[in-house]
Amino acid sequence: MDESRNFTFDEIVVGHSETLTRRLSVTEVEGLALVAGSIDPAHLEGAASSDSPNAPGAAAAALIANVLLRRFPGPGSAIVATRLDYSGTIAVGDRLTVTVQARTKHKTHHRIDFECRCVNQDGATLAEGTAVVTAPSTSIAYSNVATPDIVLRRTDAFAVILRRCEGLPPIRCAVVHPCDRDSLNGALEAAKRNLIIPVLVGPERKIRAVAENENVDLSPYEIVSTEHSHAAAEKAVEMARAGHVDALMKGSLHTDELMSAVVPSATGLRTARRISHVFVIDVPTYPRLLLVTDAAINIAPDIEVKADIAQNAIDLAHVLDIEMPKVAILSAVETVNRKIPSTVDAAALCKMADRGQITSGILDGPLAFDNAISPTAAAAKNIVSPVAGVADILLVPDLESGNILAKQLQYLAGADTAGIVLGTRVPIVLTSRADPVRERLASTAVMMLVAHRLRLTTKPV
Repeated sequence: MDESRNFTFDEIVVGHSETLTRRLSVTEVEGLALVAGSIDPAHLEGAASSDSPNAPGAAAAALIANVLLRRFPGPGSAIVATRLDYSGTIAVGDRLTVTVQARTKHKTHHRIDFECRCVNQDGATLAEGTAVVTAPSTSIAYSNVATPDIVLRRTDAFAVILRRCEGLPPIRCAVVHPCDRDSLNGALEAAKRNLIIPVLVGPERKIRAVAENENVDLSPYEIVSTEHSHAAAEKAVEMARAGHVDALMKGSLHTDELMSAVVPSATGLRTARRISHVFVIDVPTYPRLLLVTDAAINIAPDIEVKADIAQNAIDLAHVLDIEMPKVAILSAVETVNRKIPSTVDAAALCKMADRGQITSGILDGPLAFDNAISPTAAAAKNIVSPVAGVADILLVPDLESGNILAKQLQYLAGADTAGIVLGTRVPIVLTSRADPVRERLASTAVMMLVAHRLRLTTKPV
């Protein structure tokens, strides 16, 4: 990345200017319209332009702030006042150019008056006026980081889950083999948020080496030293069995390595319920939380295993305040076809629910993916169902399809995901090395709610 520096108050020369040009994407136009509070209904249906009287001002003001705070004067600055006149319209694909020029310097508070102007590709003015900025007094070096893509969300389910954890006592959690940057920092960030009391289980020398490299103080945290990752998994499971910890969190070891210590009947964490994994997914374009199961543990589950997978997910949905979760049993089609085994399994699972073998949820299937999550698709195929189009849980045919589905939602639809293993004596957080901090915290928050539920009941979740 290119290394840059801000402009300090003393370095800024009256008359100097900086310019930024940016082409507007669909997401940016939608976001600006939402912030402005005036949305063109035609635009939301996919039209290329927005004639909202406030959106152009929001776009121009945002870009002016971008130049002032990121480039000139740059980091360390603060905008204290603006006087801008707005006009014109914006459209997807417009190329907006912002110019800010230093006009007057005031030694008091290191304030500078900037003349600001924003025009489109045709030279039409969208905004012009002045901004008063407190300029930095010290030089700051920084990297030019590209502005991240923004995903507009109908809901922010993970924020709700994290808020529910506020005020709850933290969970004592064994962090298994936190021997890389992400797994150690993720656990310690969860500790700072008061979600867990981490017990770091693994080779102490490696853990401390990572901490030293990251300039992290480990003195507040307990370390249980083991020889290697296999031993760390076994020790963490042993601690859970003895009641010394109430949850496990995967660190920088492979999932199979951790689960090999979890699944043995005599020494592991199994219960009468089959162990399964649930992805808790916040999809930007879906109006409710979506649970996908099983995408990580059971490779090709039979009908009995699927029943436990369904029950685990239903019980988790209750923990997440979904009162009567709707379970869509997925297949390629919505009719029973003996040549497609997943459709036969779906029909059997629905009958098991009718007989009380799966409880506290509403099951329907087989349903194709579109029929499960889209009311329009369900209606087009004349599917009459309390689940079709409004599913809370997607029960997939096998691990491969579930894993592909969850990762498609994450990487193509901008979904946030949290992963948790259920059907065990204590909940287990499974994170990926690619997971950002927000998703690691969300997984930990889900685990925290499950662990507190387990404290109130002996029923596995």
